[in-house]
Amino acid sequence: MPRMKQVYAWLERRLQLEGPVKDAALHKVPRNTASWWYVFGSAAFTLLFLQIFTGILLALVYVPSAGEAWNSLNVLNHQIPLGWFLRALHGWGSNFMVAIVLIHMAQVFLFGAYKFPRELTWTLGVFLLLMTLGMAFTGQVLRFDQDAYWGLGIGASIVSRVPWIGGGLVHLLLGGPIIAGATLSRFFALHVFMIPGTLLVFALLHVWMVLKLGINEWPMPGRLVRRTTYIQEYNRLSHEDGIPFVPGAFWKDLVFSGAVIAAVGVCALAFGPYGPSGVPDPSIIQTVPKPDFFFLWIYTVLSYLPPEMETPFILIAPIVAIAILLALPFYASEGEKSWHRRPVAVLVVSTLAVSWGVLTELGTSTPWSPHMSAWSSDPLPVDMLHNATPLVRQGAAIFQAKQCRNCHSIGGSGGERGPALDNVATRMTMDQMRFKVVTGGGNMPAYGKNLSPPEIEALVNFLETLHPANVPPAYNPAEQVAAEHQQPENK
Repeated sequence: MPRMKQVYAWLERRLQLEGPVKDAALHKVPRNTASWWYVFGSAAFTLLFLQIFTGILLALVYVPSAGEAWNSLNVLNHQIPLGWFLRALHGWGSNFMVAIVLIHMAQVFLFGAYKFPRELTWTLGVFLLLMTLGMAFTGQVLRFDQDAYWGLGIGASIVSRVPWIGGGLVHLLLGGPIIAGATLSRFFALHVFMIPGTLLVFALLHVWMVLKLGINEWPMPGRLVRRTTYIQEYNRLSHEDGIPFVPGAFWKDLVFSGAVIAAVGVCALAFGPYGPSGVPDPSIIQTVPKPDFFFLWIYTVLSYLPPEMETPFILIAPIVAIAILLALPFYASEGEKSWHRRPVAVLVVSTLAVSWGVLTELGTSTPWSPHMSAWSSDPLPVDMLHNATPLVRQGAAIFQAKQCRNCHSIGGSGGERGPALDNVATRMTMDQMRFKVVTGGGNMPAYGKNLSPPEIEALVNFLETLHPANVPPAYNPAEQVAAEHQQPENK
């Protein structure tokens, strides 16, 4: 023991941590704040460290390349002892962290803890929520299975709708015009370095401000917040009816955080890790990608919105919601804190919670809009191949084999992710159709590497027949004029 004391004294003489630690541990908090309602922030902080620890271990095996990411996850699942459990801990820890942060935000809002002088604490909390959601989304992408591939494609399509800078943002996000190896490297850097690093700094700053400004007192009805008197009233309350944070309030934080970690472990054991599902393949489009649990409500909202409302909702609603959250403590920094006298706050939280629950439940069964209800086994209308040439029949077979009707309808039957093809030949020339098939664009994948030139030619010849009998197919006027000029010369 004397040797240990000497080592401790040597370190303390140089680090001088004892004073700040004692101040943080023994600082007084109002007695009523030593409550089970005030444990969610500590639990979120604990889960952050669980995610960092398990993430470091996973990064030792995970290979962030398009060709090896899927294989490395399967190695963790099936070949490394308890690798599946490590993945499950990380995945369920992410779900619990999102849930705890959301509950903590709701509790802070209902308790009026965003009011003076804690405006900046709330602002940091909003950014912590956004970064937590960003961690969850980038983690789903790193699974890099079929659902993650198509989910990222939908996300890139959404980003491309941003006016003026959409194309540049997509290139920045994907590392190029398509989802490839550079895409995974960028999301790996975001998920492992940039977002966690920023999240940790913001979380430490958030804790520092809580220590310096004090834990929000229990919101008593009639106890109003006034800028001129609040700090003096809080200090008097803490002095007259305060208890040391350790052990008075800390033991509840410790018990609840331990219970949350235990719940994560139980879920990991009972339900296992998330995925990966099928190997990512842009030529296999019969998947219906769904986001992870906490993003399912967005999935449902988009499935019910009319197509013309999707872009305004995607571009405007998040900005408005974030702006409201950031402006809240500056707009309502004084006044009543108790939810008993703030019925609007209670109504807002209740409405959001019920709406989220209903939309999430619908998201488990509601297909993404547009619907993908047709499969390659559905036969093409017989009249489309009446008197067709062998080349056109070959193109129809390729059209079926590549499951084009999962996204495009013909004769009123098929998917609605892409436009109907009944009259495609009246809208596009054969050259334009070749280009679209080869390069893709929008929600459509590029098939230049999945189809041989003869297959592309046969497919385009079939598509060229898709026009009403009394309407000629589209043509390039410039080519027609050039052909007419060449005819006299040939004569």
